[in-house]
Amino acid sequence: MPNDTPILYRKRLIPEECILLNKDILLYRDEHILVTKWQTIRPKKDLDHGTSCYFLDKGWKVSRFLNRLGGLICWYCDIVEHTYDPASDTYVFTDLLADVLLYPSGEIRVVDLNEIADAFEEGLLSPAQACACMRKLDSLLKEIYSGRLLASLPECLES
Repeated sequence: MPNDTPILYRKRLIPEECILLNKDILLYRDEHILVTKWQTIRPKKDLDHGTSCYFLDKGWKVSRFLNRLGGLICWYCDIVEHTYDPASDTYVFTDLLADVLLYPSGEIRVVDLNEIADAFEEGLLSPAQACACMRKLDSLLKEIYSGRLLASLPECLES
């Protein structure tokens, strides 16, 4: 890894956009994970800031969504794929649309599965990406249901 300030992009398929995350602050990285803290890109009623852990080998981004007072709104888990260019130290994280929300109450919601079908039908998502998304979602849900996911998160997500 060339330095401590990688370039990060978030690529979305629906709506189609690629955003430079130039205000995200790197907290930690190694060959398996990358941890950042951030402020919301677009102001929202409740969501103000948070931290994210990208599990590079697993294709998950687990984010801690916080309100203005630092209270936990939820853990927001994205299914992602990424590319990495070592020459420029650049990561592009593509959101594969399926999301899992974990609320402090213990409620678990799997959302946006219809977007996978929409993106597939519109040619925005390849068959290989759709299959990878479902497999990554399955492995994430197994970690959540076993209770291992939150226990495995780096301590720097809590600071």
